Amino acid sequence: MSKKLCPCGSKKSYQYCCGMYLSGKKHPETAEKLMRSRYTAFYQGNIDYLIATLHPDQRKSNERTELSNSIKNTQWLGLTIIDTKQGKKNDAIGYVEFEAIYQVNEPAQLHERSRFIKTDKKWFYVDGDILPGTIPKRNAQCWCNSGKKFKQCHGV
Repeated sequence: MSKKLCPCGSKKSYQYCCGMYLSGKKHPETAEKLMRSRYTAFYQGNIDYLIATLHPDQRKSNERTELSNSIKNTQWLGLTIIDTKQGKKNDAIGYVEFEAIYQVNEPAQLHERSRFIKTDKKWFYVDGDILPGTIPKRNAQCWCNSGKKFKQCHGV
């Protein structure tokens, strides 16, 4: 039994978190769980899962190529869920605001409010609004996961 923590930041073991979704054993029950599993798919380079969980109306003919190019040049460093909005259990629309830390050349932030739709009992990512990145307090840990205080790292 693997004790490896899930890359999505849930602090749960991978096999009992996103692993069951990426393996196809289960479908995410909420928009937040889909968001976390999609982050993990980016982290692992699982293009098939990313395409399968993208709403069919949003898929482009070159989706696989674009994802492949993005994934081979990007290292994902961390995910923080800021807020989720999902109504009652049967609601078909959900929103997840998150910040993901990634690195192409230098560490950077992606702050997005993502929209999800539930169709035929499955959640799909639809699109998202890019928001300004947040700035940590001077003595808080830097968002790039360097282990340094913000003022000693990206706050200079």
